[in-house]
Amino acid sequence: MDGFTPQTKRREVGADFEDVLVDRAVRGPQPAAPAWGGGDPSFARLVRTIEGEIIPRLMLAHREAPAARDRADGRLAPGRAEVEELVRLALAHEADVASAFVSALRDQGVAVEALYLDLLAPAARRLGELWSADLADFAEVTVGLGRLQRVAHSLRGSLPEEDESPGGERRALLVAVPGEQHTFGLSLVAEFFRRAGWSVTSEPLGTVQDLLDLVRREWFAVVGLSVSAEARMAGLASVILGVRRVSCNRAVRVMVGGRIFNERPELVSQVGADATAPDGRQAVAQAQSLLELLARRS
Repeated sequence: MDGFTPQTKRREVGADFEDVLVDRAVRGPQPAAPAWGGGDPSFARLVRTIEGEIIPRLMLAHREAPAARDRADGRLAPGRAEVEELVRLALAHEADVASAFVSALRDQGVAVEALYLDLLAPAARRLGELWSADLADFAEVTVGLGRLQRVAHSLRGSLPEEDESPGGERRALLVAVPGEQHTFGLSLVAEFFRRAGWSVTSEPLGTVQDLLDLVRREWFAVVGLSVSAEARMAGLASVILGVRRVSCNRAVRVMVGGRIFNERPELVSQVGADATAPDGRQAVAQAQSLLELLARRS
C-alpha cells in the first residue's frame, strides 16, 4: 500500500532515529522549557548527550545493520544493534537517556510489547553476560539494571489492558527465590500478568519462611518462582514442596522461570513445578492453561 513494505519500514526506522531522538529531547519531556540554554540543566545535558554521542553511534550502527527486524506478525521489533545500544546507554548514562532511546523506537512504530520482549529483556540478559565474562562489575550491572527498571516503569501505563477487572481466581504471587540478586526479568513478567487482568503480588522476600508464611496467609492461584543462579537450584524442590504443603489454596499451581529453565526445560518436573515459560507473554498463557486444566478436572 503506497509502496510501504516491511523493507522500507526498516530503512525509515533507521534513517529517522536521529531526528526522533532530538525531537523528543527538545519537545517531548519538557515542552515549556527552552530547547537551548536557560532551561533545566539536566535537560540540557540530555540534549547534549543525544546530539554529541548517541546520534553519531546510531548513524554508524544503522550503516552496519538494519534498525529493526520484522516479527512474524509483521510488526517492527528491536534487533541486536538496539539491544547493544540500550545496554551501553544504561551503563554510561542516567535513565533519562535510555528512556529517550526507547521512546524513539516506540515513536517509529515498535509496539510496547515488543519493547518489553525484544529490547528490555534481552538488554537485561546482556548485562548478565557482561558480568559473567568480567566485562562489567557487579556495581555497574546493578546500576544498569536499575536504569532499565526505570525505563520499564515508564512504559507500564502504555501496555494495553486486556481485562481491567481481574477475577478473584486470577491471583498470582511472582517472586524471586530468596537470595536471588537479579529480579528485573521477573518485574517484566509481572507487567504482562497485570496487563492480562491478573491481580499480582510481587515483593522481595528475605527468607523461604517469609514465602511460606505469605502463601499460608493469602490465597494465590499461581505461585511463580524466578531462579537465575544455578546454586539456588539445590533447594528449589524443597521450597516448592513447602509451598504446596502450606498454601491455603490446596490446588495452587507453581511455575518456575529463569535462564536455567530456558536452557534445560526438563528441570521443571525435577523440581516439582507445573510449568515454565521463556517470557512474560508465554508465562501468562501457561498460567491460564493451568487454571483451565484445573477447572476441567473439578
